[in-house]
Parts: sequence; C-alpha cells; structure tokens
Amino acid sequence: MADLCSLVAFTLLTLFAIVHSFPLPEEACPEYGEFAKQQHPEKLSPGRHQLPYQRPPPPCRTFYSKDLEDTIFRLESTIADPDLFRLFENTYPNTLDTAVKWTGYAWTDEAGSAFSDEELAFIITGDMYGKISQDNVKANKNSNAMWLRDSANQILSYLPLLQFSSSAGSIASLFRGVINIQSRYIKISPYCHAFQPPAESNITLQRNFAYTRNKVHPPYNQSLTFDCKWELDSLASFLQLSSEYYNSTGDIDPFSKYKWVDTVEVILQAVEAMRTGTYTPDGHIAPSGYTMTGQTDRATETTSNNGLGNPIKAGTGLVRSTFRPSDDATIFQFLIPSNMMFARYLESAALIMNNLQTKRSSSLAVEMREMASSIRAGISKYGVISHPLFGAMYAFEVDGYGSQNIMDDANLPSLLSASLMGYVSPRHEVYLNTRLFALSEENPYWMHGEVISAIGGPHNGPTKAWPLAGIVRILTSENGDEIREELRGLLGSTDGLGLIHESINSWDVKDWSREWFSWANGMFGQMILHLESHKPYLLAESYQ
Repeated sequence: MADLCSLVAFTLLTLFAIVHSFPLPEEACPEYGEFAKQQHPEKLSPGRHQLPYQRPPPPCRTFYSKDLEDTIFRLESTIADPDLFRLFENTYPNTLDTAVKWTGYAWTDEAGSAFSDEELAFIITGDMYGKISQDNVKANKNSNAMWLRDSANQILSYLPLLQFSSSAGSIASLFRGVINIQSRYIKISPYCHAFQPPAESNITLQRNFAYTRNKVHPPYNQSLTFDCKWELDSLASFLQLSSEYYNSTGDIDPFSKYKWVDTVEVILQAVEAMRTGTYTPDGHIAPSGYTMTGQTDRATETTSNNGLGNPIKAGTGLVRSTFRPSDDATIFQFLIPSNMMFARYLESAALIMNNLQTKRSSSLAVEMREMASSIRAGISKYGVISHPLFGAMYAFEVDGYGSQNIMDDANLPSLLSASLMGYVSPRHEVYLNTRLFALSEENPYWMHGEVISAIGGPHNGPTKAWPLAGIVRILTSENGDEIREELRGLLGSTDGLGLIHESINSWDVKDWSREWFSWANGMFGQMILHLESHKPYLLAESYQ
C-alpha cells in the first residue's frame, strides 16, 4: 500500500511538472494580490482555523521545483496540526509560485545582439504596490520592481533545498540569477535599494512617483532604478546571498566569471564614503556619499539637516545608514543591527574573495576582513550600553556622541536576529540581555495582545505586531513553551486567509497590512523546516 501511495504521489508530481512547462498566458491567471484576499471555501483545512488553500493553479505558478514539491509532500505526514500544515503548504512555495517574474540570460552587449551564459532572475516582492502610493496602483497593479533585501531573503528561504546543479530550472540557478542581477544593480547605484526590470526581460518599467518628490544625491536614473534609499543591509543581503550559495554548493564560477569582484569593490568604496563623520576636523561639513530629502507628511520618509541626517561622530569605525530595513529613516545613523549584518557577511564573503586566488582578490579579501574587524570594534565600543533593568545590551542606533535609541524593530536585520545571522553566539550574555529587552514591554515597539505578541515598529505604528518578528523569535528560541505560544499566535493571525501578513493589530485580527508578503511567507516555511531538524516533537503536537 505504501509503495502504491508513493507511485501515485510521484505520478502526480510528474504531471504537475508537465503541466507547468506549458504555463497559461498571464492574463488568464488570477492576479495574486486579489486571489490572496479571498478565502476559497472549496478547500479549507479541517482544523479550528479552517484555512483556505492559497496556491495559484499549477499553470499559473512562476517557477517549478520538484525538491520543493517533495518537501511539502513529506511534511504532510510530519506536521500533525492540519492548520499548521496548511499554513506551511501555502507559505513556503509563495515566492516560487508568485514572485519569480522572469528568468533568462544577460545580453553580451547593450545592443542586445546576443545572449551570454550569465543567468539572471528578476524577483518581485509581492504586493508592494500597496505600500508605494495609490498613483502607482493606477499606473501598474503589480509592482515590477526588485528590492535587494527582500529578493535576497525570499530566495534564502530555499537554502534548505539548495544543492549544486547546472540546470537552468534548478533552485541553484535561481540563486545564481539573483546574485548576478543584484551584482548588476549595485554597480548601477550602490546607494539604492530597489530596481527596475532588466532590459532583457521586456517587462514594463514601474513608475515611482516618489522620484519627483525626493531629492537624492548622487542622482539616479529612474529607467534603471526604482527607488533610492541608502540602507546598509541591502548590500549586506547581497553578501549574505553570495556567501550562502558558495558555502552550500562550493561553486565559485559565478564569482569568477561575472564581475562579482567589481561589485564588491564598488560596495567597499560606497561604504567607506559613509564611514565619515558629519564634520571635518576643522569644523566644516564633511562630504557625504549619500544625502536625501523628501517631500512627505511622514517623518520616517525624509531626513533632517538638508539630507545629512542627525550628526554622527567621526572615527567610530561604524557605517552610517540613512534608512532602516523597514525603509524608515534612522534617528541616529549608526544602525547597529545593519552594522552587525554587514560585518558578519563581509567576513564570510572574504572567503570567496580569497579563494578566487588572484592578486586583486587577495588584496580585497584583506580589505574586507579589516573593515569587518573595525566595524565590530565600533559596535563593541559604541553599540553596547548599560540598561537599568537588563544590564549590558546592544543599542538599536547610536551617533558616537553618546546618544542612543533603545528599541528593536521587526524588520531584519534586528537586534533579535543578531544570533540568527551568526554575528554573536545565542548564549552571549550581551545578546541574551538584548533579547530579553526586545521581547519585553521595555521595548517601545513590543506589541502584545490577544491575537499575537511580537515586535512591531514605526513603519506601521503602535499595536501592529509583525509576524516576521514572531518567526525570528521562534528561530532564536530554545524554549518549547515560548515556541508553542508564538506558533499559536502566528496560526491565529492570518484573518482566515492562510498567509503571513506584514503586520497585524495585536488586538484585532481583521486589522492587518499586506495580503501578499512573499518574504515573510517563505521565512515561515523555512522556520518549519528548522523545527523539523531541531525540535521535531513540536510538529507532532496540536495547536488547536
């Protein structure tokens, strides 16, 4: 009987692959932002939450992976709770199902006379159009733009499935395609965070009306760049994606063949220009690599001091970040979580650089390690503060003069995620104190209530907990009861839609933002696979 079941499952997966190889025209497929808002009552999970099946029809899915389908099939017999399995079944494939807008190859020249063997992958971030402006919604329902941080994290959700393959239809190919296209984007505008589709794709460009309201230096070309906020974590995400691919596959070809070294050199130059203080030694204003002012009614969408931001001290070793991973402006520009992430993956990417074994790459590897060491020293000196309740812990933002912003934000990187990214041991005293603070009412953005308790942030405001932060809480916990509590909160936070939202009112399940948030969806699935490996007994329990 077991053999028969396996044969049936294999046959179904094979048929799925055949069907998917003949996708329907885009206009024949449901617009996923609208599809995700509906309950689809014809196929509800049999648990208390009655979650709908939210995957688009097979011919409408944007990328097929047999490894992914095999994983979902395997987990059905591992996850005992029917609602928890349905949430995994809906969320983990979400980026592959809906957000791989285009894959292909780079042209050999700007004229497009021929294609090279350089793989490219253009990944959209879901319903980001709803976060930009209503003008953009009218111009183009789906946002054809690619965020460096989001797309890296979306693809990194599939790290548990990654193994080397030269096949163009593999997960490995998707990783290479995102690395290569991000490498191109960073060379275009290293201080920018969101980009237009590549010319090779023939995808309609996305107009961003913020372009006419913001004053950015250096200026950018809106036909190539969608939006331009200097967020240090965007460059760190590229280094992380590169490092994780190399560490998992041992494949060095993408880094030796396609100007990856040039991109890292651009990153180092751009970051070095943002390590200067506000003032020169004689009291003049020092040149800044990036400035930005915006015409807006939201304080988090612009900066003070004519685009320079609040003053920061010279010589700290830290890197200024004008904006946070949430796209909100920093208060004090030395954003500690982003500095942690950049230092961590600068060190990791230095290994790739060193293994390229050229004189230039060896020199750059030394420069990368020295910069990472200097940033770590700056974090230890300026980023560790003494809290009256928690003792030694990390500040969220500092300016080097003694000013500190004591909070944590839901977006990654966060202080809570410092151990998850490998910057610090999960048992390190300063981190443990910081974690206790972040998950307490002493953190001004700890949102707790009857629906869900998790960290939020100023991006969506008070009472709005972010499930993404709840997922990070689980991934950084060794406490079974803490994990159970957060799993129940996540299960009850979907408003019956069976997908992970961006944020949700911790007291009102119907008050949420973003029905289609691929990054958080994928990370929920990755978290389930982590529990399968580290705490499988939790998946055998009921959360009804």
